[in-house]
Amino acid sequence: MKKFRNVALALVILLASGIILVCAVFNYCLAPVSKDDTIKKIEIEAGTSVADIAGLLKEENLIRSKNSFQIYTFLTNNRNLQAGIYDLSENMGVRTIVEVLSGGKISKDSDASITFKEGINMREVVRLISEKTDNSEDDIYALLDDGEYLDTLIGEYWFLTDDIKDSRIYYSLEGYLYPDTYTFAKDDDIRDIFKVMLDNTSDKLSDYQDEIENSDMSVHELMTLASIVELESPSSEDRPTVAGVFFNRLADDISLGSDVTTYYGIKINMADRDLYQSEINECNDYNTRCTTFKGLPVGPVSNVSVSSLEAVLNPNSNDYYYFVADKNGKTYFSETYQEHLSTIEELKTDDLYYEY
Repeated sequence: MKKFRNVALALVILLASGIILVCAVFNYCLAPVSKDDTIKKIEIEAGTSVADIAGLLKEENLIRSKNSFQIYTFLTNNRNLQAGIYDLSENMGVRTIVEVLSGGKISKDSDASITFKEGINMREVVRLISEKTDNSEDDIYALLDDGEYLDTLIGEYWFLTDDIKDSRIYYSLEGYLYPDTYTFAKDDDIRDIFKVMLDNTSDKLSDYQDEIENSDMSVHELMTLASIVELESPSSEDRPTVAGVFFNRLADDISLGSDVTTYYGIKINMADRDLYQSEINECNDYNTRCTTFKGLPVGPVSNVSVSSLEAVLNPNSNDYYYFVADKNGKTYFSETYQEHLSTIEELKTDDLYYEY
């Protein structure tokens, strides 16, 4: 019996020693790799598994053991590690690293997602970029006025011509930065940001290059008219007909009469307020409601989607010269001015007339 107790005691001691040893090894594996506090920027992409994250951290010498990292996240119920770019160092250890990754404490220089909606103008583009990145509005506007920079772009992109350097144009790249959602690093240079956006434009326009180059209008004129169609027609289905209206007016040497160009000309956003009569009458290189204005504005007045460009390249043939959209986005077309006025009165009566 005494011999049995001695064996049991030995087994208990052995087991306890084993547990202590395992815990010691485990704690060692959780400890910092070194005292080096040099920051390493680590990107965790969305959908990356804990095992893959452990492999990445081990590869960057930020943890001692992949298995210990995975066991620790399991034991502490920290399996939901978040995507992002993180500032990590070898002196942090697994506990701190997991706290950072699970808490989403991303690097100050991490990626920023920016959505440029269809139909916004360059002022809004500049505002969004300056808010999400380290580029100031002044620096962005300065680049848009940099002649040497513009020459470089004109040499690189087939759809950019010397037209964008016209001194009367407010913002050189207006209309040419494709509306989309982009991801940029906070410290990305504005040149790199514009390149990504222009590359996207190039990709989108490539399918239409032959049509554009064989058109009676220059690419700049097409983009200018498409930018007006973009803002004047809330429905992509109506855009070919709206484009047809503008082509009818151009063919008959009638002013386009577009409110969106007037707003752009005085640098007021459409959502801010109605136009004053004095502003409608104020002639500039954009305001197509000025009574003496003929043809197209000097340049685009918004960014341009593919559907608006398609509408301009393939307008619906019609006899309309006027149109108006109601509060629900439905567009009404008229052949005569009197018919147009009657439509507006009906919309007002039905409380469907859109006023800013």
